[in-house]
Amino acid sequence: MPPSLPLLRQFPHLRQDFAASLVVFLVALPLCIGVAVASGVPAELGLITGIVGGIVTGLMRGSSLQVSGPAAGLTVLVFEAVKAFGLAALGIIVLLAGLLQVLMGLLRWGRWFRAISLSVVEGMLAGIGLVIVAGQLYAAAGLDAPDSGLARLAGLPAALVGALTAPANLVPLVVAAGTILVVVGWRHLPPRARAVPGALVAVLLAALATALLDLPVATVEVSGVLDAVRVPGADAFAGLADLALLGTVLAFALIASAESLFSAAAVDRLHDGPRTQYDRELLAQGVGNTLCGVLGALPMTAVIVRSSANVRAGARTKASRVLHGVWLLLFAALLPATLEYVPLAALAGILVHAGWKLIPFKGLVALWRGHRGEALVLVVTALAIVTVNMFEGVLIGLALSVAKAAWDASHLRVERTDDGHGPVRVSLSGNVTFLRLPKILDTLEALPGDRPVELDLSGLQHLDHACRAALEAWAERHSAAGPDSVRLHGPPEHAPGPSKEGEPARTGS
Repeated sequence: MPPSLPLLRQFPHLRQDFAASLVVFLVALPLCIGVAVASGVPAELGLITGIVGGIVTGLMRGSSLQVSGPAAGLTVLVFEAVKAFGLAALGIIVLLAGLLQVLMGLLRWGRWFRAISLSVVEGMLAGIGLVIVAGQLYAAAGLDAPDSGLARLAGLPAALVGALTAPANLVPLVVAAGTILVVVGWRHLPPRARAVPGALVAVLLAALATALLDLPVATVEVSGVLDAVRVPGADAFAGLADLALLGTVLAFALIASAESLFSAAAVDRLHDGPRTQYDRELLAQGVGNTLCGVLGALPMTAVIVRSSANVRAGARTKASRVLHGVWLLLFAALLPATLEYVPLAALAGILVHAGWKLIPFKGLVALWRGHRGEALVLVVTALAIVTVNMFEGVLIGLALSVAKAAWDASHLRVERTDDGHGPVRVSLSGNVTFLRLPKILDTLEALPGDRPVELDLSGLQHLDHACRAALEAWAERHSAAGPDSVRLHGPPEHAPGPSKEGEPARTGS
């Protein structure tokens, strides 16, 4: 009996998972390197995170077909953290963020991340995409990008015009543009050709052209995977007294968790296999990030690009994502020197394309047509991230989303009936909160003060304390004209006035 048969019986989907793992490896390799370079850290740290995400997180329970690794969505946050606290502090930040994710997973908080507004998440990704595109266009031209996202966007046209007139900047810009064209055009080739990821082909062609034509383009600097490992020392823990660093830890944990769990929901829609166990997936992400922090590597999230490639390639079990981590490990151990041939401009082109795909142009148009409030939340979140920073931008989006939800929950209908002779009848129906109080008071205060008023509250489902107090105050003022000047009909449990329909309103006497 061939030795492979017992193995296939124990792992019946090994062939499909093996083939899928190679596809995911080829997709992940250029992204791991590109995300690391864009984050301002050595390229090897991206490989380390990819290895941990594949082997360690991949072995844990949670989402069976989701693939984890360094993500473009955290590039901006990592870059800002490294700039503010230094590369040595990155490990302790990722370590603490991972431990926080582990705690949230043990507390079974994973399911609550599903309550975050999808518009906030898409706005977050759109804002990240805008910052990545703007920053990497500067990198593609060999220029230093301004510090703030708004300054990057504002200065981009002048920077590109200047690059087109300077040969030293034009060559890398052409390499980046060619990389983008290959990636975009690769999707239109026959399915057999697309079995090899377009991003990898684009990077290989750029490296080949740079080497053969001796182009004046900067390439990746490699010092070795083991040399890139930075285990946090005792001095790194001294930074825990810095509230800004702790805020960065919280931002890493929350944003990485949200991105991973929303990616899991998207991946679940792509296959018919076991559904994601959100609390266990959050725990797995936390364990992976804790280990990445110990190694001083980049933070990880579940990545929809790699995960969807895994599903499309026919993966059936978590063996595919584990094997993809093994291939990354073998590459890092045997072929790290090949990274020195990769042009930085090509990686910038890969990330420009990745950042552009994070911006939901079509989805925003459809959202605006059907749900303008949600579209506004998306746009405000994205702009806040660009103009302020990642963490505060997300907080602004969340606050706006909560305010919108409260407003939507306050569905109020006000009807006024007046025959010109008898009492004026005002009917309120729906949910009344303080957000609708101006509309109610405007209607009531516009009523004639010398005529009786019948206030029908029977259609109300909810009346909050602020509105109840305001109605009592208005009823007291209006009742000064006579004992029967205000009559209530069917008030809800906490409404002002008597419990019996049709009796005069109580005014607190």
